[in-house]
Amino acid sequence: MVFRKPPDGGWGWVIVVVSFFTQFLCYGSPLAVGVLYLEWLDAFGEGKGKTAWVGSLANGIGLLASPVCSICVSSFGARPVAIFSGFMVAGGLMMSSFAPNIYFLYISYGIVVGLGCGLLYTATVTITCHYFDKRRGLALGLISTGSSVGLFIYAALQRELIDLYGLDGCLLIVGALSLNILACGSLMRPLESSDSPPPEKTCVDKVPDQYFVYREKEKTVEENISILEKGYIDEKCANNMPDYKQDSILNKNVLSSINVNEKDTYKKKVVEQTNFCKQLAKKKWQLYLNYWEETVVLFKNKVFSALFVAILLFDIGGFPPSLLMEDVARSANINEDDYHMPLISIIGIMTAVGKLTLGILADFKWVNTLYLYVTTLLMTGVALFAIPFAKSYLTLAVLSGILGFLTGNWSIFPYVTTKTVGIEKLTHAYGILMFFAGLGNSLGPPIVGWFYDWTQEYDTAFYFSGFCVLLGGFLLLLAALPCWNACTNQSSKLPPNTYSYKVASSA
Repeated sequence: MVFRKPPDGGWGWVIVVVSFFTQFLCYGSPLAVGVLYLEWLDAFGEGKGKTAWVGSLANGIGLLASPVCSICVSSFGARPVAIFSGFMVAGGLMMSSFAPNIYFLYISYGIVVGLGCGLLYTATVTITCHYFDKRRGLALGLISTGSSVGLFIYAALQRELIDLYGLDGCLLIVGALSLNILACGSLMRPLESSDSPPPEKTCVDKVPDQYFVYREKEKTVEENISILEKGYIDEKCANNMPDYKQDSILNKNVLSSINVNEKDTYKKKVVEQTNFCKQLAKKKWQLYLNYWEETVVLFKNKVFSALFVAILLFDIGGFPPSLLMEDVARSANINEDDYHMPLISIIGIMTAVGKLTLGILADFKWVNTLYLYVTTLLMTGVALFAIPFAKSYLTLAVLSGILGFLTGNWSIFPYVTTKTVGIEKLTHAYGILMFFAGLGNSLGPPIVGWFYDWTQEYDTAFYFSGFCVLLGGFLLLLAALPCWNACTNQSSKLPPNTYSYKVASSA
């Protein structure tokens, strides 16, 4: 498939709108799972660490399966994947309303909904990058705010639905709303080349079926091609002969065809099928080897290697607040009358602001997106260290807003990945990075929950979370330092279409 040059507009803005609503509908409930988390604690009576697995799986399993999601989007396209994933998200949410125990939720809410969200996220990011180049930061920032606005609205919506219809009714209604993803997915028209005509077939491709002759012994691809070319040349020569010569040759062919043994004909068909299967298997195996060779090349990029460590540590430490902040407030004995707005809603709306703001900043030429991303990591680590000192709703609300804004760095993460490895390798590299992000999302909340079950307080857990995020930020900063690049000559070893992070690019 040949893609046109990104139009940076036109139908691309329709892609931005439908991608926004796709992320709004699929991520609204999983990101606002903190409201459901409190209900599940009361309904099933399990520990905090065990119950936290439901929300962590829903937000992590899709990212863990990102390599598979990337393959699906590359193979089938964004539109079919989005429509199929809409059925998964809606079905998983509705199934969760009938959950008899916490283990059923691991499958219905954690795996089914989480995998559907992962497919949708990969589809929306990939097709948006195809439609935008110069305005890619803005476009990614806009679509990624969909999940944040969904978090803001769904936190209050789910709480209201639980009060009116109970937990089961809430999940059924939210699942029904998710069916609107099907309409959004149908508008994700692929950016294919329609101006240039398809390449003409070669002489070998035009050979009729009767010239596909295989010997009983195995032939190489070159030998088979020579046979096909010979057959095609013979056909052209026959077409140029006089009529009486063609009639003579035709009579001879008819006589010879009568003497052909049926057993030999069957044998040739078997050999033909066998050789075809062998060639197909070799081709598939070669594609598999090429995939792993490209993966090794990616990890030779120092910035990319540091990026995957940073995203893993960031999600281990930075994701738990969005899931557990409501329980943190309840554990701090904060009066519910002091609640002017759910803390999760504050995180959600500030995440939307952060994604949009950081996405716009990423489009300025004087801004180094990698250093901008590192800055958000370091500030997130400091904010996590401050959570144990927050003993009132106001301080928790302020910290929730700060963490939400900084978590908006998700909007520039695809931008950083694209600049690091190039647009041609975006799907491959992004799938690998999202796998480690999903691993961090899956492990972070249960670890924090286990810390609470062990110590009966959240202080130690958030000290650990802050340390993880700061460590990842410092490692990525070290890998991007220009003095380190000068020592290793990294910029001279980068493949074409990649971005070398230097001081000169950050003004």
